[in-house]
Amino acid sequence: MSQNAAQTKSESNHVKPATVKERADLALNNDFLRKAVRFTTERLRDGKQKAANDHGHWEEWRERGRQIRLHTIAHLDYYLNLFADNARAYGTHIHFAATGEEAVKIALEIAQRKQAASVVKSKSMVTEELHLNTALESIDVETIETDLGEYIIQLAGETPSHIIIPAIHKNRYQIAELLSKEAGEELLPETTILAGFVRRKLREKFLEADIGMTGCNFAIAETGSMVLFENEGNARMVTTLPKTQITLMGMERIIPSWSDLEVMATLLPRSATGQKLTVYMSGISGPRRKDDGDGPEEQHIIILDNGRSEQLGDPEFQELLNCIRCGACLNACPVYRHIGGHAYGGTYSGPIGAVLTPALNKNVDQWDDIAGASSLCGACYEACPVKIPLHDMLIYLRRRKVERGYGDKAEGLGMKGFGAIMAKSQRFSSVMKVGRIGQKLLVRDGGIPSKLGPLKGWNNYRIAPKLADESFRESWKELQEELDKNSREMDPSIQKRMEDLLAKRKAEELKGEPGYD
Repeated sequence: MSQNAAQTKSESNHVKPATVKERADLALNNDFLRKAVRFTTERLRDGKQKAANDHGHWEEWRERGRQIRLHTIAHLDYYLNLFADNARAYGTHIHFAATGEEAVKIALEIAQRKQAASVVKSKSMVTEELHLNTALESIDVETIETDLGEYIIQLAGETPSHIIIPAIHKNRYQIAELLSKEAGEELLPETTILAGFVRRKLREKFLEADIGMTGCNFAIAETGSMVLFENEGNARMVTTLPKTQITLMGMERIIPSWSDLEVMATLLPRSATGQKLTVYMSGISGPRRKDDGDGPEEQHIIILDNGRSEQLGDPEFQELLNCIRCGACLNACPVYRHIGGHAYGGTYSGPIGAVLTPALNKNVDQWDDIAGASSLCGACYEACPVKIPLHDMLIYLRRRKVERGYGDKAEGLGMKGFGAIMAKSQRFSSVMKVGRIGQKLLVRDGGIPSKLGPLKGWNNYRIAPKLADESFRESWKELQEELDKNSREMDPSIQKRMEDLLAKRKAEELKGEPGYD
């Protein structure tokens, strides 16, 4: 077995560590993962920035997008009912699911009623949130992911590590080994060969499938239509070939009108992949009609709550529902770029996952550490096309963690000590002087490599900088003294000329005339 194959097998069979720190340690020790994630996220980030610059009015459109989302979420009950009424008018079956379990039950009942043997799926983070593939397979329904990245991840027995690019952590050699096993023959690690095999394989599945299953990028309230963005064309196949279609959407996917979609269709692809427009944008309004050439005979839309409504009315977290799932915050986040998506432990990763996962899960004890996976630099806010203040929300989560009694006692004592030191400038100055003396035993080559006490976690993957030899105030005082000294030592003739010039200008100003030399 090759090294890549062994790594793939190890990753698939590995028991997930319990905490973010433990999962992050695994990621930080995986040089390939770090390079792969950093390379792709930087490419996406640069592409997004170029697309935003080319747009010319990006900040104005960000604000337009934010206002659309704020308005929609503030009136979510109205727009959800409007969407449901209009969708039913087209013949669509609308199901509201309060919990993930209820949504899964509805989907399974539809599959059993249709006696489905196979389901083809386009990319959907909601189905990942519900672990729907596992549920379908438990009733012997073959479930096939048709997005290329999702298909690769499914073969590997893993979960997506990025909202937009599920297999961001794998290279073509690892992918070739996975697909070769599926093909029963060795496939060369060339993109055209690998993509060609997947295309042929999935084409058979499209034609055989009883049910097509999708997510939903946006749902248009004024017409009851749902809109899908994609680049591969697989979602269009999923929504046209099978006789039954099931769409699962979070309740926040609603926007009021098609004119609002114009804004979102500008913001989403630019933020996600740096494209001016997604390759395929499908608007679907109900099942196939009499004169339609294709489309499902029956359409179901399952609208999921699963903890989302608990954010409504919360001044700290309601804007979380504004998210359009572009993944831009992941690409901008310095933490995500180092540890990838699996270190977050949930369906959603990156800054949005660090907030959304605790918000959707009531088990605070399990997720209380995820808010710490952030440097609070604010890059996520700057990248977000609808201006969600994720960095503020992460602070709110940390505060709530402490208020609920899940805080680390040692950390709490440390922060109290830090607060006491910072409360008085003289006290801070004294502590720094003692620290500069004490660090001499630990400094090596300009840094502190020691892993004692609080330095242990930091110095596992970097070296802490030493304290400066003198504080800014001390340096400034020395600079002032030097300037004063230089001023006193000025050549008498030059000083006399400057004094005469200043006196002349002052006299001319008193006369109301401009002074020139």
